[in-house]
Amino acid sequence: MKKVNYITSIILFSIFSNFVFASNPVNNFISNPLLKNANIGLLVKDLKTGKTLYEWGSHRSNIPASTMKLVTTSTALELYGPDFRFETNIEIDGEITTDSTLKGNLYIRGGGDPTLGSDKIGDKDFLTKWIAAIKKAGIKNIKGKIIADPGIFDQQVINPRWTWEDMGNYYAPGIHGISYLDNTFRLFFRSGKAGTTPEILRAEPEIIGLKIDNFVKSSGISFDNAYFYGAPFSLNRYVTGEIPANKNEFVVKGDIPNPALLLAQHIYKKLTDSGSIISESPDVQINSNCNKFLIYKHFSPPLSEIITEINVKSNNHYAEYLFKNLGITNNNPATTDAAIEKIRKFWSEKGLSVDQLFQLDGSGLSPSNAVSANFFVELLIYMKTKSKYTDFFYSSLPVSGVNGTMKEILTKTSLEGKVHAKSGTLARVKSYAGFIEAKDKTLVFALIVNNPNGTSKEVVKKMEEFLLNVSK
Repeated sequence: MKKVNYITSIILFSIFSNFVFASNPVNNFISNPLLKNANIGLLVKDLKTGKTLYEWGSHRSNIPASTMKLVTTSTALELYGPDFRFETNIEIDGEITTDSTLKGNLYIRGGGDPTLGSDKIGDKDFLTKWIAAIKKAGIKNIKGKIIADPGIFDQQVINPRWTWEDMGNYYAPGIHGISYLDNTFRLFFRSGKAGTTPEILRAEPEIIGLKIDNFVKSSGISFDNAYFYGAPFSLNRYVTGEIPANKNEFVVKGDIPNPALLLAQHIYKKLTDSGSIISESPDVQINSNCNKFLIYKHFSPPLSEIITEINVKSNNHYAEYLFKNLGITNNNPATTDAAIEKIRKFWSEKGLSVDQLFQLDGSGLSPSNAVSANFFVELLIYMKTKSKYTDFFYSSLPVSGVNGTMKEILTKTSLEGKVHAKSGTLARVKSYAGFIEAKDKTLVFALIVNNPNGTSKEVVKKMEEFLLNVSK
């Protein structure tokens, strides 16, 4: 009888163990064939109690992709505040004569503002106001130059940890001390039948001296699969890949080689078109040393709007500008290393596990970045419970099934509209970090998957299932 009871107990224990394993959201997730070989970090905590509900590899640092933007935006918000605005100054040297001639130069001094002429937010008609301010200062003609000064940032405008295939493309433009038009130009093609080389029609804006080698092919695809390649400041670009066949007009976007110079050229043209005479061609100079007089100050939209654009739309360009601005020290040009040091120091002083943070850029574009799920959860809990600006941060996050990069996530489920989170996507990387409003409690979570066996779409489906299971 005892032997029978013993065997029965073993069988019941085995059944119970298998049931527990099968019903555990973590085990279901990590044992899925798509993910069994992946590097996974996940952590779910109850915000109110701080209790860990689910965990797997939460202290291991994995590639985060765009969830890295949470670190950049939260740091900038904490250090600058939601009402902070970037400034761009129009200055002059020399003197203005009685016949309204500036005997000297007109300077555009960059302040690291990513929104000048941006398609996203900000004043689209800012140049008209700048020209009016120049005229109001009594300047009709200039016996000198229009000089753009981007010296607030160093001249390492491409992060050395970005990949070659990204450099030159609109989603990874150079980070100059003066940003203009999102540092992005548009190249218009007319494509023929599949297999032929499409014709380049024009570039907008026109960039003087730009030379493009065209290796693009028309194809049966329905999307943009063309990529630019080119070094910073170089006017030589080549573009390769595929675009859809038989299109009268198709646009591919690349980065502007020298946005500071282009801005100076556009001001030059607007002034000369209005009748002004300018004796010399526009130029770029870094931190030119001479006495200058301020005639106009341009302000960006508030930081709260900028971080919302970054987090909701996953705007790499804006994120890198915030990141680089954090590297300004003692009036020295901002550097990547200085930005990294400031971020690590700030969060270390707040008690976060910065030994699990390996940040090399602001956007998460670099595959050399690495962050733990635990660090993200610590950061999110801090921003939700200790930050003075928690409402601004929380409202900057996209919402599941509603907007931004979360619009197609968890739609028509019990979590539609209830997950406020940042997503991240790179080749073989998918991640989410944020908050789940689940019934009568708030969950804080981070979920990072590197090197899954499945497609991104398949992996997202499993991640959605996990979030649904932990929210029950």
